[in-house]
Amino acid sequence: MTGSDHPARRPPPDTLARTLTVGLAVALFGSLLVAVATEMLGPRIDANAERERQQELEALIQSLPGIAELMSGAVEGAASIDAVVVDLASGETVPGADPAAADMRAAVDDPARSTELAPEDDAAGIGRRPDRGVAIIVRRGGEVAMVVLPVFGQGFASTMWGYLALAGDLNTVAGLTFYEHKETPGLGGVIGDDDWQAAWAGKLVRDADGAFRLGVATGTLRADATPHQVDAMTGATYTAAGVTALLRFWLGGLGWGPYLDRLAAE
Repeated sequence: MTGSDHPARRPPPDTLARTLTVGLAVALFGSLLVAVATEMLGPRIDANAERERQQELEALIQSLPGIAELMSGAVEGAASIDAVVVDLASGETVPGADPAAADMRAAVDDPARSTELAPEDDAAGIGRRPDRGVAIIVRRGGEVAMVVLPVFGQGFASTMWGYLALAGDLNTVAGLTFYEHKETPGLGGVIGDDDWQAAWAGKLVRDADGAFRLGVATGTLRADATPHQVDAMTGATYTAAGVTALLRFWLGGLGWGPYLDRLAAE
């Protein structure tokens, strides 16, 4: 018979077994190397990912108008900074939601992303409340050191847009800033002055009985109101009332209240 007439030769059974054994051993050894590398490099990979996430968050914070100075002192020594998207109705965070895409200013004019407020519930005079908001949390040693919350409401001549920072006890004001408004210069426009904004630091939101007290005084500042209120604004009654009203709204049940309750319970 010619060479082409012979059937294909097969390796002896022992050779086939050796081939399979070697192949299996190589596969197992490769899997072991991958597992060991993952175990050894995992913490480094996680640390790099966390570092990149923190850098992205800090860039996001720096891009927000008026917030960088508010947070300048808190960021120093911070173990972590988180920006979380919050469902304002429930107070729950929204896993996987992009903070950069949660634009409250755009949402307030979008019926698909906001809720109409009844007049009796709309202390801030905003008409519609965004369904979601972004809270920025600074932690040290695993504990909440500061929470920064966007707030806005109607003043005398404009919508006042700002941020309220609360200390870790969630009852002490760390800072209040208004970065955009069109209130009357020299009167309500004082809300943009550094001295006026600095006066809020250390004020308490609620008294010992849990009653909301934070705001602008309507007349001479009484001694018992000092821990909770800043001085009245001369000739700017409507602006002052608007600031107090928006703080009351956003720290209440229709604003950030449910989220702050959940955060306090952690």
